[in-house]
Amino acid sequence: MSNTPTIQTTTVGSYPIPDWLQALPSEQALVDATRVVFDTQRQAGIDLPTDGELYRFDINHPDTNGMIEYFVRPMGGTRAEFGRREAEEFAAKQSMGFRAKPAAVVDAELGAGSLDLLADCTRAAAVASGPFKFTLTSPYMLARTLLDHHYGDFAELLMAVAHVLADQVRGLPCACVQIDEANIPGNPADGPLAARAINAVLDSIDSGTQKAVHFCFGNYGGQTIQQGEWRALLDFLNELRADHLVLELAHRPASDLNALQQIDSRIGIGIGVIDIKVNHIETAEEIARRIEAAAAAAGPDRIRFIHPDCGFWMLKRSIADRKIAALAEGRDLYLGI
Repeated sequence: MSNTPTIQTTTVGSYPIPDWLQALPSEQALVDATRVVFDTQRQAGIDLPTDGELYRFDINHPDTNGMIEYFVRPMGGTRAEFGRREAEEFAAKQSMGFRAKPAAVVDAELGAGSLDLLADCTRAAAVASGPFKFTLTSPYMLARTLLDHHYGDFAELLMAVAHVLADQVRGLPCACVQIDEANIPGNPADGPLAARAINAVLDSIDSGTQKAVHFCFGNYGGQTIQQGEWRALLDFLNELRADHLVLELAHRPASDLNALQQIDSRIGIGIGVIDIKVNHIETAEEIARRIEAAAAAAGPDRIRFIHPDCGFWMLKRSIADRKIAALAEGRDLYLGI
């Protein structure tokens, strides 16, 4: 018989930057820190850990952990230097109310440029000590941060971003690739367009590698920035060619659980049971009750993963580590193992 629990524990992506890495950054320090992140999760009982995304942190964008600039600025065809006129042009579009300036300006056809996800995934694989998940930001969310001076059509810009990412995810040495999207929950009308782009990336992930998509309603410096509900996103979610979803639910109203039963049965469900927007450390009992409520809404066999709502970058390590430990303890309590 398999010893694998029926519900797996995983994290979403980011981890707080260790003080010593910030103080003395180097490639060796980054490797050492990534090893610490993996070991911290595995020792706590996390089945599918992430690498912590430490190499993506941008001190100039601490509210979003550099998750946008890391992807778009290395791309060929983009420009990171711009002035007042272009900042005002981007602001007038009101496509991203929480950003005063674009992440980059697109002046030419997009290409890989110096973006190299394989190198970062390979670094993580060397110290992972087992299966792990590698993450990347959704093409839809990235495209919304760009000021387009080349394509003249958002759909074309979006698919250009998707094609760059699709080339990047091929051959990644990890057990699971997760696409992160925090903008579409507030823009459900763009669901068909976003699904097409996300599926283009999902379809390029190697056969045998798990395909996940993470959704939250925003986590900008610990603040929710998108309004909406999961029910409005059901058609979009059911279009995705993912193996499982990774959904924010701990920091959401209980009524959101009702939408889970309408997610296509071919798609596994991951539920957020750790609220990363508060410092409260969940107890095992609290987590077990959240799993029980989600299983009652979706069906006991639908829950494949439990996880935090989003990444941990803005929390203290002492808080993040205790929340990670509680995640596994709550799963074990619920399953009676």
